[in-house]
Amino acid sequence: MPPLEITFQDEKNTISTTTSTSFGFLKDVTGVSSPASVYQVSLTEELVGGGGGGTKDASNNYGSTPDHHVFSDPAIAAYWAEVYERAGYENRHRFDPLFQWDASEERKLVRKMDFRIVFWAWIMFCSLDLHRKSINRAISDDMLPELGMNTNDFNYGQTIFLAAFLLAELPSGLVAKKLGADRFVPMQIVSWSILSGAQVWITKRAHFYVIKALMGFAMGGFIPEIVLWLTYFYKSNEMPLRLAFFWTALSTVNIAGSLMAAGILQMRGIRGWSGWQWLFLIEALMSFVVGICAFVLMPPGPCQTKSWFRGKDGWFSEREEFILVNRLLRDDPSKGDMNNREGVSAQGLLKALKEWEMWPLYIVGVCAYIPPGPPGEYLSLILRTHGFSVFQANLLTIPAYFLFACNLVILSYFSRRFKERGFIASLSQWWMLSFFAAIVALPDAGVWVRYALLIGILSYPYCHAILVAWTAENSNSVQTRAVSTALYIMFVQDGNIIYDNIYREDDKPLYKRGNKVLLAMVCLNIVLFYLTKAFYVWRNKVKEEKWKAMTPEEQRDYVLTTLDEGPKRLDFRFAH
Repeated sequence: MPPLEITFQDEKNTISTTTSTSFGFLKDVTGVSSPASVYQVSLTEELVGGGGGGTKDASNNYGSTPDHHVFSDPAIAAYWAEVYERAGYENRHRFDPLFQWDASEERKLVRKMDFRIVFWAWIMFCSLDLHRKSINRAISDDMLPELGMNTNDFNYGQTIFLAAFLLAELPSGLVAKKLGADRFVPMQIVSWSILSGAQVWITKRAHFYVIKALMGFAMGGFIPEIVLWLTYFYKSNEMPLRLAFFWTALSTVNIAGSLMAAGILQMRGIRGWSGWQWLFLIEALMSFVVGICAFVLMPPGPCQTKSWFRGKDGWFSEREEFILVNRLLRDDPSKGDMNNREGVSAQGLLKALKEWEMWPLYIVGVCAYIPPGPPGEYLSLILRTHGFSVFQANLLTIPAYFLFACNLVILSYFSRRFKERGFIASLSQWWMLSFFAAIVALPDAGVWVRYALLIGILSYPYCHAILVAWTAENSNSVQTRAVSTALYIMFVQDGNIIYDNIYREDDKPLYKRGNKVLLAMVCLNIVLFYLTKAFYVWRNKVKEEKWKAMTPEEQRDYVLTTLDEGPKRLDFRFAH
């Protein structure tokens, strides 16, 4: 193959360079604490910040700065242009190493994306969680005895749902990567809406199990698909707060769902239906509308917003598209190493699975959310056993969900503010430790004391946004990111399967044995967070020693010719 000549031009400068096309399909990296690069620029500054020219806002990494970014070296710029061309990167026509923009432009554009992209992702997540949690409200309306079921039967149904959800996670994510999330996600939402509505007609345990399995298959993969889709628009340091807002859907749905259920469940007797049947039907209709709208409100990427519904000119001007693309690539050049409708090959899947340095995060994903799981799942039922009505039981859950949302955003903010993940994420477990210790030490406490302790547990600062962004950042390539986020969510579902079987029928109504198990899990999780932090500190130290052992010429040659990919690259540093 002949050499490829690439020219970049602005009003004052023309850079023309020739690069060999004999290199393999190579990928560069974005690190959190990278060594000085061969272009004599700190990768921490150049990759997390902007570049090219214009006015820089250092506090938020908005705007570009002259000759101070990853593509400042013409040879490196030409190398990456070749990578993007060979990959068929959908935004390659907007790649320009000399492009300049101001911080005010970028800040305004990010706000615009927050409304059009993140807010819509939040709406879609609400439609998913509305159905995941509606069963918890339905069982407060005597659904279980009407179907001839008990607590263990309910646990088995939830386990079937989570197992199906888990099994569909990776295949669904791979299909979405091939077809595009903008095509596949709307189909998922419509599917689970129809299935949820079908719960109206279940009359026995077998029906319950079948519907839960089908809903699990329909929902599996949604979260990693959305996370990958968001990375097409946002820089690494912007993801944690956006994901924090994304996960406020959990508490929003729980609050709104509880209020809705408090009213809808009073419809018992209308047309001879139980309240829980009306609940399933009305919620299914709501999410079905979201699914139809998703077909026209999810653009494939920042340069693909033109459509009959979004307008012939799309959401972004040509200059805005240049800003969007170049700010992303200067933050992480690897975001252009695959087309957004390119599937992950079998070889690529195997490589991603073998990225052993990602596994500490997967292990944390299994364990981190087990402690609050059973109390959250059974809160309304526990309140019913203490004598509260269906209406009261649903309303009394609201304070926990409100505090949960506040703590989620606060924790994610501090993680970004201090650029710290492991220690800050571990605060979620420290929060729960005292409440679980009290609930174990005071098993026969009064109703309101017990209620206060349960609210304390469930209002814990949720670290999921931090961990998902941490996983995506440490993946360091589109291919690895597509697989690793799905794997992380799969491991989280493994944890959910575990916690769905901790509260048992013979442990009712106070679940004393189950709470002792959950207290032990909290203690284990604290240790796991610190070990994960230590692991990535160690891996960075090993990489740093190897990198510093190279001469500047060897470092440059490594950047341009290495076959190392993703987290394996020596010029990449793990976030921790």
